[in-house]
Amino acid sequence: MGVAQTFKKDAARIAQTVIRESPEKVTPVTIRRGPKAQDRPFAEPLAMTTDTQPSLSPEQDAYLRERSDWMGAYLVLHAWGMIALAMAFFIAWPNPLSFIVAVVVIGGRQLGLAILMHDAAHRALFKNTRLNDTLGAFLCGWPVGASLTLYRPYHLSHHRHTQQAEDPDLILSAPFPITKQSFWRKMRRDILGITGYQRRMEFFRMEMGDSPSRWQRVKNLIAAEKYFFLSNLAILVVTAAAGVWWAYFALWLLPLLTWYQVISRVRNIAEHAVVGDNNDRLRNTRTTMANWGMRMVLAPYWVNYHLEHHLFVFTPCWKLPAAHRMLVAQGFGPRMELAPGYLAVLRKATAKTHDGPGGRSRQAAMI
Repeated sequence: MGVAQTFKKDAARIAQTVIRESPEKVTPVTIRRGPKAQDRPFAEPLAMTTDTQPSLSPEQDAYLRERSDWMGAYLVLHAWGMIALAMAFFIAWPNPLSFIVAVVVIGGRQLGLAILMHDAAHRALFKNTRLNDTLGAFLCGWPVGASLTLYRPYHLSHHRHTQQAEDPDLILSAPFPITKQSFWRKMRRDILGITGYQRRMEFFRMEMGDSPSRWQRVKNLIAAEKYFFLSNLAILVVTAAAGVWWAYFALWLLPLLTWYQVISRVRNIAEHAVVGDNNDRLRNTRTTMANWGMRMVLAPYWVNYHLEHHLFVFTPCWKLPAAHRMLVAQGFGPRMELAPGYLAVLRKATAKTHDGPGGRSRQAAMI
């Protein structure tokens, strides 16, 4: 069975586990998208009971499932455009403050590229499958060192087993809460580039294998990472052609090894750490409200709407705010795992007062 067929079956199975069609009568409800109002038919609010689960009307389902090649192209261009503008900003006005701004903006958009690759893993970035897989891999995933082909089955397993023993991402949330001291040790390693460097070297060693031949190990590494190397070589060539070859190292590689690691850690904590109930689909994943500033530097492309993503895995990232409004309109707000902001989540995740008699666990120290 091909990868595409396997994915379609897996995605359908996941969708069936999180969505149940409602027999409720559908009535029109106005949903507001930004400054404009659009009238779309949405389900009548459901009576709240402990076993009630979110449901979609046919109109809701069709709206949330609708992809757009134009929107996918805009988001990819937006990410790269922001990176280029941040580089140009520092090059035009070189000083310590503009450098910090550039690193933060570029690292945020590098995470944005990873988020768009994540959408491509769900076949939600582009309507056209070939565009989705090709651009999702080569313009979003590989430049930041992520393989769409390897990520897709891994990530679908996370969706099938969210916060359960079989969840491959459980290691990212299980150690929490931790102490503030432990958290800041991790932040220090992230911002100094230690985490990013160690993780990349670990990937390289794993991909090289254990062949006694050094040349064979090198060939294994090149075969596994050739598109990462080529995409980064392309960025180096572009910056060199513009007369700023150093920008690849200072304004691409440095943010990738530092700020990208910081915000990836915070995002992972916010999504599944210290949630209300690992066995409740409305409580084992968190949505964190984010203002414009947070979306710029920490939560690009609506990644903060993570609960909605888990419930409606087929939905493009740019429609997740609408999915959130649907849930609230149906009366699920009080049952949803929501946080008013990332600082509130971090306070909860660092509420532990001491490391315990055994000190830091090896698992907690590594993540």
